[in-house]
Amino acid sequence: MESARRATPADADRIAALAAGLRAELADHRGADLLDRSQPPLTAAMVGTALADPDRTVLVGCLDDVVVGYALVGVEELRDGTRLAVVGELGVESEARAVGVGEALLTEILAWAGAAGCVGIDAPALPGHRQAKNFFEAHGFTARVLTMHRALGG
Repeated sequence: MESARRATPADADRIAALAAGLRAELADHRGADLLDRSQPPLTAAMVGTALADPDRTVLVGCLDDVVVGYALVGVEELRDGTRLAVVGELGVESEARAVGVGEALLTEILAWAGAAGCVGIDAPALPGHRQAKNFFEAHGFTARVLTMHRALGG
């Protein structure tokens, strides 16, 4: 059965391993190279830091109590003082997709963001990553800004 829960320090190594697998899977998607160079790989130590931050949450998604997914979410304070939840990472092992783990994680994200007083949630999807875009759109997300990029040089 699929479920999601707050992560614990004991989950940190598994989350880091899932994040590494997701990064490798996304390597061929447009925009992944620059993303990889701009954001360090998620480590167990970084997960530990996020777990200790009251303005962040770390979640794990499970199938029959086995961790197969994760989400890292933080709060961004907007100029007018309102708060916006921002999904830093959300991933589910490819073999565990389309069975409800992502939905369980998103349900927990929505609950956490609401309790944190957020006015909305932003979540990233690489251009051309149709599966991620479809997942978020199926749950009421719409694009609000597109980042355009042009590489320079060779």
